[in-house]
Amino acid sequence: MAALEGLPTSLTLEIVTPEQSLVTDHVDEVQVPGSEGFFGVLPGHTPFLATLAVGQLWYRKGGQRFYLSVAGGFAEVLPDRVTILASIAERAEDIDVARAQRAKQRAEERLARPAQDVDFGRVQESLLRATVRLQVAALVGSHMGRTDANVAGGRVP
Repeated sequence: MAALEGLPTSLTLEIVTPEQSLVTDHVDEVQVPGSEGFFGVLPGHTPFLATLAVGQLWYRKGGQRFYLSVAGGFAEVLPDRVTILASIAERAEDIDVARAQRAKQRAEERLARPAQDVDFGRVQESLLRATVRLQVAALVGSHMGRTDANVAGGRVP
């Protein structure tokens, strides 16, 4: 099917943190964990701004998906561009699994043994970040480099 005249055929995706630029690429689709829920973006999307939640971000280039863990920040969506300004972001292949497991264990222990000086909101967010990092890291071996047809229903659980 021919592209509609005037609509972009791809998106420029930029993902940056205060420390580094993680991704600058032309992609076909992006799914982002927004604070109001996940949202998908295709070329020609209506412009909007959103805040980011802790979660898994993926983008598709051709038949291949790439995964990142993100936590906090903002997304700017334009018809031909998605810019992610994340407080924290890591590519799946860069996640230190042992470190994430230790962080998850620490958070679970703090929640199991309540103390007056524990900030439960921060501990719960730490647990969520560690859990998401582990889930995203697990995708490296199971889905990296696989086509959408090989991923159940085109979506990763």
